[in-house]
Amino acid sequence: MRRTRVSLLLLIFLLLAFAAEAKDRKDKNTLAKRIDALLAQPDVARGFWGIKIVDAASGRVLYEHDADRLFTPASNTKLVTTAAAFALVGPQHVFRTTIETNGVLDSHGRLTGDLVLVGRGDPNLSGRTLPYAGKTERAKTPDYYLQELADQLIARGVKIVDGDIVGDDSYYVFERYAASWDEGDLMWEMGAPVSALSLNDNTIYLSVGPGDRVGDRALLTVAPFADYYEIDNKVVTTAAGTGARNLSIHRDPGSKRLMLWGTIPLGDSGVVEALAIDDPAEFSAQLLRRKLEAKGVMIFGKTRVKHLERSTLGIVPVSAPTSPGTTTVLAEHASSPLGDDLKVINKVSQNLHVELALRLIGHEKLGIGSFDAGLQAERSFLSLAGITTDEYRLNDGSGLSRQNLISPSALVKLLQYAHAQSWGPQFEDTLPIGGVDGSLTNRFTGPAYATRVHAKTGSMGHVNALSGYAVTKRGARIVFSVMSNNHVLGTPRAQEVIDAIVEAALNDAEKK
Repeated sequence: MRRTRVSLLLLIFLLLAFAAEAKDRKDKNTLAKRIDALLAQPDVARGFWGIKIVDAASGRVLYEHDADRLFTPASNTKLVTTAAAFALVGPQHVFRTTIETNGVLDSHGRLTGDLVLVGRGDPNLSGRTLPYAGKTERAKTPDYYLQELADQLIARGVKIVDGDIVGDDSYYVFERYAASWDEGDLMWEMGAPVSALSLNDNTIYLSVGPGDRVGDRALLTVAPFADYYEIDNKVVTTAAGTGARNLSIHRDPGSKRLMLWGTIPLGDSGVVEALAIDDPAEFSAQLLRRKLEAKGVMIFGKTRVKHLERSTLGIVPVSAPTSPGTTTVLAEHASSPLGDDLKVINKVSQNLHVELALRLIGHEKLGIGSFDAGLQAERSFLSLAGITTDEYRLNDGSGLSRQNLISPSALVKLLQYAHAQSWGPQFEDTLPIGGVDGSLTNRFTGPAYATRVHAKTGSMGHVNALSGYAVTKRGARIVFSVMSNNHVLGTPRAQEVIDAIVEAALNDAEKK
C-alpha cells in the first residue's frame, strides 16, 4: 500500500513536470515564432542578427538566435566600460583640476615660475548641468570652470607671470585617438580627441547664419575660443526661398584651418556645429592665457603643453616633469562624482567621456591612464563576470571602432552580473529609459512599453544594437541583447525591427 502511494505521488510529480515542460516549450515556441517572423522579412533577412533574451530571475533562455556569434556592437561597447568603471573605480570618484606653479608668488603679485594647468581626466569642464535630469542642459558658458580657475588666481594676487603658461595632460598617456577610428569622424564631436585636460567636450561651437544681403558671406561665430582655428569662409547668402541651406565643412587631421563652403538662404535660422579641436591641452592653455590677460595679468613666457607620450623605450614625458614636492597649488576645481558622468555617457552616448573613463580605469587599477591599461583592466573585470576572451575583442571604450566585437550572450552575462552587484541599481539608472529620456526618448513610447525598457542603444553605418533590461507591469524582468550587422535597412527601419523584438519579449513575459 505504501509502495502504491509513493508510486502514485511520483506519477503525479512526473505529470506536473511534463505539463510545465510542455507549457514552457509552447511559450518558447510562441515567442520564437513571433521573432522568427520578424527576422524572416526579406529586407531584414539580408543582414546578420544576434539575439539573446533571458528571464532575469531564473536565467532561463526565452529566445536566442546566433547569440554566441561575434557582432560589431557600436555604442553597446559603453555598457562594458561604464560597468567596469562602477566596479573598479566606483561612482564616488572625484576629479581634481588645478593650476600649479614651480615658482614663488611675491608680495607684489609677481610669479617667478610657470603657471601649469593640470588636468586629471575631468570630463565635465564645460557648461553641462549635472546631475543629468532627462536631457542635456548647458546653463553655464562653455569655459565657465576655466574662468573660475582664472578668477581664483586673480584672487590670490597674481599680476605678473615671468614663466610660461603650460597645459599639462600627462596624467594620461597622450593617445588622442584609437588607431582603428575612422578619419572622417575626427573632425566632429563624436571623434573628439582624448586628453586628461579636456574642456567643453574638446569642441568649439561654430554658428553659421545668413548675411544681411544676397551674395554676402555667411555670418560665423565661434565659442568658446574664437581665434583657435583659422577659418576660410566661402559660404554665400542666397535669396529667401531658393532652397535649403547647403553647407560643407572640412579640416585636415592635425590642421588648424577650417574650410567652409556652400549656400545659406536669407531668413534661415542658422545652424550650430560642434567641431573637435586638435590638441585639448594646448587649447586650454591658450584660452587660460587669454582670460588672464583680459584681467590685466602680464605674461612674459610662452604657451606650451606637457604630454606623456609613448616611445620605443616605454612611456616618457614630452617635456621634463616638475620635480615632486616643488609645486604649489594656486587654484583648484573638484568635479561632480563619477556616477553623474556615467549617466551622461549612457543616456546620450558620449564618446569622449567614456574614453576618459577607460583611461581612468587603467590609471586607478594599473597605475597608467592609457588605452592598453584600460582595456587590460576591463578584461580582468569581464573575467569576473564570467565572460571569456573568445566572446569579445575590444579596441576602445566607446564603440567608435569597427574592430570591436562581442556576442549577445556576453552582453547578457554582463547585464546579469551587473544586476547582482551592489552598484547594479545605479548602473541601470544610467541607461536610457524608453519613451522618457536619452537616446530612447522617441522609442517605446506606447502606453504598454513607456518606462519599461532601460537599455543602451548602438548605431553606426549598417550596425544597430540595443541591450539592457525590460520589466513587465507585474514586475517580471527580462535581460536582452539584440544586435544587427551588415544590414541595409537604414537606422529607422532597423530600430523598428529591434523594438518589435523587445516588445514581443515583453508581451510574452507579461502573460506568464
